[in-house]
This record gives sequence, structure tokens and C-alpha cells, in this order.
Amino acid sequence: MFIALTFLLGIGNFAVHRAVLNSEHPLLGQVPWFFHLLGGRFSLLVEFIMLLGAMLMVSGGSVGWLWFYAGYSAVNAGSAWLILTGRV
Repeated sequence: MFIALTFLLGIGNFAVHRAVLNSEHPLLGQVPWFFHLLGGRFSLLVEFIMLLGAMLMVSGGSVGWLWFYAGYSAVNAGSAWLILTGRV
């Protein structure tokens, strides 16, 4: 059950990440050079590695990683909301 919850949080992270990338917000032009690798997909690769690591740790019985990833997801969603609504 904890793995499924982590996976659902990951789906949400990918959705908001892609929405921010598609928004072409001026803030994206100020990120470091490595962000633009692979046409901006490098950041999605990092997102996948974060999800994979969290799922591996949760599957090993470390439920604290679920709470860490949930906090990360909340910050990610809040940041995406700020960017997509033009508050930043």
C-alpha cells in the first residue's frame, strides 16, 4: 500500500513538472545549463530517479521515505502552483 501511495505521488510530481515545463515561464530561462540537457528532459530524468529511490526505500520497509517524498511532493506542487498562476 505504501509503495502504491508513493507511486501516486510520483505521478502527481511528473504531471506538475511537465505542466511547468510546458508553461514556458520566464523563470525557466534562469535555471542552470544542465537543466536544458536533452531538451529539458534531464529534469524529468532526475524526477524519475527520485521516485525510483523513494519506491525502493519504501519497499525495503523504510516508511519514513514515504513521508519525505510526500513533503517533497507538497513543495513541488506548491512551487508549480506559484509558477503556473503567475505569482512568481
